[in-house]
Amino acid sequence: MNENADWYTHGMPYLATGEVDVHNIFEILSSGYGGRVALTKEFLGALEESVTRNFKSNNLICSMSQNTECIYSSKQIATATISEDFMPNEPTFQTLHIASVAFYSLLMGEIIIPDWEMSTHYTAEFHGAARAIGGCAIYVSDKPGHHNFDIIKKLVLPDGSILPAKYAGRRTRDCIFIDPVTDEKSLLKIWNLNKLTVVVGSVSPLDVDLPEEAADESWRADCALYSFSSGSLIAMPKERSFEVSLGILKFDVFTVAPIRVFDQNLQFAPIGLLDMYNSGGAVQSLQYKSDPTCVVKVQVRGSGRIGAYSNRKPKYCSVDMKGKLFVYNAKEGLLTFNLGEECSLKDVEIVS
Repeated sequence: MNENADWYTHGMPYLATGEVDVHNIFEILSSGYGGRVALTKEFLGALEESVTRNFKSNNLICSMSQNTECIYSSKQIATATISEDFMPNEPTFQTLHIASVAFYSLLMGEIIIPDWEMSTHYTAEFHGAARAIGGCAIYVSDKPGHHNFDIIKKLVLPDGSILPAKYAGRRTRDCIFIDPVTDEKSLLKIWNLNKLTVVVGSVSPLDVDLPEEAADESWRADCALYSFSSGSLIAMPKERSFEVSLGILKFDVFTVAPIRVFDQNLQFAPIGLLDMYNSGGAVQSLQYKSDPTCVVKVQVRGSGRIGAYSNRKPKYCSVDMKGKLFVYNAKEGLLTFNLGEECSLKDVEIVS
């Protein structure tokens, strides 16, 4: 048994998950003496061994671990904080924090699952929405009685599971080489990908460039775009952009879904759970058949309100073969109905 792993083990049996801070201390302690790489490798290996022995899964967050020897020595640790310590009560840290983690994720998102940090404070919703786009783990470390459940419910389903995006959130292409914090003119956009949709956090003019990974041969380049803040839906041609007007420390989260064109000119795009920041993370698959009627089949995970774009009013909607009352907004093409309260994988059918 590794003696250092045994040392870590003394505290871990009481925990289900944990965060180990100040990994870079070995770099500081070894300054002028040498051996920091070997020392870091030894203790990091011991930590990983102890996590394997004591936790049911890889539930460990590493903090202050972005020094080179930590990055190259880590073999099992999946999640790490990629920013300077977040100071929730420091006004100048709010946008700086989000801008920096979105930039660092370009590199670190290829190595580990980035932890973007957040807490309950006056800009908690601003940071909560960013975390939903960031593809991050969701955890709560607030004092008992200080949780903001209105925000948590937009990030976490009632069964405790989440709707993670596929990758680490990162700046959109037009935001990579700008500094939205200090140049006093630029605004920031962050994007991520779900199985069938793109999620974009925006405080600027939005120009959608949908990755082909989110679409198939039934896509004709138009998109349905749902605004979380306003609850509105628009159908956008590929070359169109539109202005987003937001105040300081305000945000919007857009779910962008490719509009698929099926037989008999049916246009359809699943949006997902409308009351979650990352609405499209709930959509798992999409199928279509037209014999003898037009039927769109969508697999969705979660509970609550679901939405989709359709260019015509459906005749019938069902969830797990049970008919559902639905609302159709003909002006926007927004179809909504309720999945129910149980958080499970559901088969949704829309007959047009």
